Order: sequence, then structure tokens, then C-alpha cells
Amino acid sequence: MSEWWSYRAEDFLLFSPRVYWRMFELHNAALWPLHVLTLAAGLIIILLIAWRPETWARWIALILAILWMFVGWSFLWNRYATINWAAAYVAPAFAVEGMLLLVIGSLRDGLAFDRRGPAGWIGYLILAFALTGQPLLAPLQGRGWASSEVFGIAPDPTAMATLGVLLLARGRLLPVLLPIPALWCLLSGLTLSTMGEPQAWAPYAALALAAVAWTWMIIRRRRWPIS
Repeated sequence: MSEWWSYRAEDFLLFSPRVYWRMFELHNAALWPLHVLTLAAGLIIILLIAWRPETWARWIALILAILWMFVGWSFLWNRYATINWAAAYVAPAFAVEGMLLLVIGSLRDGLAFDRRGPAGWIGYLILAFALTGQPLLAPLQGRGWASSEVFGIAPDPTAMATLGVLLLARGRLLPVLLPIPALWCLLSGLTLSTMGEPQAWAPYAALALAAVAWTWMIIRRRRWPIS
């Protein structure tokens, strides 16, 4: 029997890259043309944040909450769990994130979208990439549009977009909303890296940029608490 330290991360994968991306093809085919609505929802989020964020904060949280619960049920529970048993244990976390968004977004001082400066620009950058850049990775890597990951349909762009939105938000309960999308980006990056997929950089980059932005805000707040 081989010693445990002789195993590599690839030895614990339950599926091949071909099976993994085929899963997205089947998922997209089953839900099309819902993609148009979810991408429209993402665009609406950007417009609401840029237009009158103080008025529409609850609606932004509601849209994200619905999409988190939908992705957790439709993709993780009904699709991903068929090739990876661990996904069945991750799916409830997406439901939890959705409920947290609903509850915190409904509070009077739950969320406010008025972030400015470098952190705000990073938030917009992550959000824009999740909506428009992530779906392009599939054809750019030769897999075709059928396996594209779309916001509100697949977990990666949904989690990355949420990180971007949260960078644009303020609120005393905001830190409660961060761990689940951050952990998903880390988990997805590890999965893609283990499969040898070059697009692992996407969730890693979103997580790294968000971490830099939050670190900068914490340092700035401690140095200039009044501002």
C-alpha cells in the first residue's frame, strides 16, 4: 500500500476536466435562455449602484439572494453533486448566503452602496469581469460557448460578482456576507488548479483583489478614523 504522502491532489479528483466542462454544457443547455435574464440582472445591479444606491440597496441584495439560492439548488445540488459528492454539502452554504443577503439587505442600516476610491474601482472591476469576462474564458480556451460560466447560472461568476458588489457596500454586518463567496473562489481555484486548467487564475485573482481592497480599507480606517 502506498504511503499517504505519495498522493497528489489530482489523485483525489472524482472527475476529469472533460466531465467537468461537459457538466457546464449540459447545465447551460437545460437553462437557456435564462442566461439573458441573469446577465440583465447583473447589469441592473451595476446601474442601481451607479445611479441611486441609497434607494435600491434592498433590491440589489434581493437580486443577489435569489441568484445565490438558485445557483446552489440548480447547479450544486442538482448538477455538480452528480460528479462530486462534496457539492451536496456546499450547496446549503449558497442557501445560507442567500438568506443572509435577504436578512441583512432588509435591515435599515444593513447595506449602503456609496463606496468611493480604489476599493470602489476594484469592486467595479471584479463585477464587470464576472459579468462579461468570465463567459469569454471558455471560447478563448477552445472549449466553445457551450461551456461558458455565466453570472446567476454558474457559481464562479456569481461569487466573484458578489465580492465586487460587497466592495462597493458599507454596513456593520457586511463582514458576515464575505466568507462564503471568498471561500467558494478559493475552493474553485483549487479545483481548477488541480485539474491543470489555466483559468484557475480568475477566482484567485478576484479573491486576491478583494483581499487587497479590504486590507487597504482597514488600514485607511485605522489611520484616519474620522474619514
